[in-house]
Amino acid sequence: MLYLCIPSHDEAATIGLLLWKIRKTFEAFPREYEILLVDDGSSDGTAELLEPYTKALPLTVIRHAAPQGYARSVEELLRLALDKSDRPKRDAAIVMHADFGHDPSALPELVRRLEGGADLVVAEATLEGEPRRAARLVRRYARFLLRGPGVSGVKDVLSGFLAIRLASLRDAMRNGAVPFLRTDGRSASAELLARAAGQARRVETVAVVERLDRRQRASRSDPWRLARQLWRDGPKVRPPRSARKSNQAGVRSQEVELEEMSR
Repeated sequence: MLYLCIPSHDEAATIGLLLWKIRKTFEAFPREYEILLVDDGSSDGTAELLEPYTKALPLTVIRHAAPQGYARSVEELLRLALDKSDRPKRDAAIVMHADFGHDPSALPELVRRLEGGADLVVAEATLEGEPRRAARLVRRYARFLLRGPGVSGVKDVLSGFLAIRLASLRDAMRNGAVPFLRTDGRSASAELLARAAGQARRVETVAVVERLDRRQRASRSDPWRLARQLWRDGPKVRPPRSARKSNQAGVRSQEVELEEMSR
């Protein structure tokens, strides 16, 4: 089962298009899936717009009476996916944004990488439709602003579009504190990546085009404010020491298994 986790706040202009495109994608690429969506205190008619989709799609909607933020919404969706799954080694959660910048046409490739053995797959973006040079620079150099060890092979730490095997996510949440995500906004995307990678034996990336020109609203992020936030949040984004140790042990265990198989 694939659980598509979509946090949403005032995205009525695009959320219907996104859900329709997801349905079309899985009609052409048949896989068992469920859409889990948070309506995080929207005031633009999102709730009313979503109602008919709950009858036409495998869609579960969680509604917050007041906004709780991106991180809380994502964490709630991930925990719901874990609660629903009875096969965490096979099932996966896919996090994507509701503003239609993340194109569902990339989903089949993310799923293929999971089916090929990856535990974490990150959609790394080539930004299209982003006229602000400062925004492109901050996105490109975000991993340096965070000042952490980073995730090997991953350059776009702010992607926010990624697929995680639920067994890895379960282990990451088991080793982490509550709340699981201590930052918010774009920092939370980097934190989720770092914490999931801490329990993933294999991390892969997929190149995608992030279509920012499809947004039907102005960007909510000021590049220089974001840069300061990333610098401030850097220490929180790094995975806990216990998670890093657990991951190192898992990698050593995998190496032993491969060595024994080769004998």
